[in-house]
Amino acid sequence: MSTRDRSRKILILLHQEHSTPGRVGRLLRAFGAELDIRRHSLDEPLPETLDAHDGVVVFGGPMSANDEHEWICRQIGWLTRPLQEEKPFLGICLGAQMLTRALGARVFTYPDQRAEIGYTPIRPTAAADRLCAAPFPRCVYQWHRDGFDLPAGAELLAEGGEAFPIQAYRYGGKAVALQFHPEVTFHMMCRWTVRGHERLSLPGAQPRQSHLDGWYRFDAAVERWLKAFLPEWLEGRLPQREASPPVRQQALAFA
Repeated sequence: MSTRDRSRKILILLHQEHSTPGRVGRLLRAFGAELDIRRHSLDEPLPETLDAHDGVVVFGGPMSANDEHEWICRQIGWLTRPLQEEKPFLGICLGAQMLTRALGARVFTYPDQRAEIGYTPIRPTAAADRLCAAPFPRCVYQWHRDGFDLPAGAELLAEGGEAFPIQAYRYGGKAVALQFHPEVTFHMMCRWTVRGHERLSLPGAQPRQSHLDGWYRFDAAVERWLKAFLPEWLEGRLPQREASPPVRQQALAFA
């Protein structure tokens, strides 16, 4: 059966029991996609093949892509699968950091636990603005302590400040990695800033009220972009770019 004969089925990887796919999940469902939600961190299996799936979204979490938990190493190795099978892939925060490691690039943490938490400005490239009809957002919601380098063969989509210069990239024709959180709803933001309030004291984190004020200033542009981007990504209509090198087989050593 071809994907034209059935609804799109998207594999959603979450990393905590109560995590949700937020606005990304709501929009994918609105576009007619079925969500296959799995939590590999809670021993739910990863599919051996993506024949039954039309795309993969890997979300964030409080853990680090550098942690040595067995499930993290296994999931990083598994991320070569959507690349090799040429399925649309979207990595958000931890998901982007895991993809970065799967591609052989560095994920780093500062000794003082410096973070980006709250709304921060970024500088999209011309390639970012060509992804879809809406311009790439210029100020985005962040919640992370880890940063990453640009993998070899990746196309830079957005830059940030000195501490976390790589904010988004594209690998091959169908994989996009975002350091920031376009999936966050206002309800999610309220929950994160309460349950994770201790992180608001980290260097680089903004006070809770700045998060809430930033929502009203910046979220409309993020939502416009996400609504325009997801259908292009899901249907494989992102503009062509120069081909990336083949996925290195040594990445499978994580498996």
